[in-house]
Amino acid sequence: MAGNRPPDDDDRTAFREAMQGSDIRPVHHDRADVGRKPQRESLRHRREAAASSGNTITAPSSRTSDGRVDAVRPSEALMFALNDLPHRTLVQLKRGAIAWQAGLDLHGYDIEQARGELEAFLQEARANQARCVLIVHGKAWSGAARYPVIKSHVNAWLRELPEVLAFCSAQDRDGGTGAVYVLLRRTREDYATP
Repeated sequence: MAGNRPPDDDDRTAFREAMQGSDIRPVHHDRADVGRKPQRESLRHRREAAASSGNTITAPSSRTSDGRVDAVRPSEALMFALNDLPHRTLVQLKRGAIAWQAGLDLHGYDIEQARGELEAFLQEARANQARCVLIVHGKAWSGAARYPVIKSHVNAWLRELPEVLAFCSAQDRDGGTGAVYVLLRRTREDYATP
């Protein structure tokens, strides 16, 4: 195929014939597989389960702001790291060289649901001693906003959480600018408050 012209029927036919009999299969989606489906009602289910067992549980106390956030562009790469994080570690995170142990997909959530799920997910990841996780925030515009609302909020929220050492946009294989790798502190002692 020469230049930037769109493929015609002959090109498509030739491509299909070339792929026939190979192990290559078409991809029918453009979302990263985080290994965990969205759990839209998980906080409510946890409260109901606790209430039925006689225990009282509430949603994790929100440690993130619900105020105005800086808008980011859909294709903008996100990056944040604490000043004392070794440069080599940040480079490894950006390259996707640190394997992520758990993932969360925030597609379809409103802001409050996304915040609750993000906080609960990170709390669970820390309890499971995960070092690196993947958060898929997407990059679509929401409602009347002319910017990706969930992506912009995730960018702000992760900067506020004491267990987050660094985060950066993922490699294309894991969602590109629609997802972030998040590097977490290993132990609670690492961020004891002064």
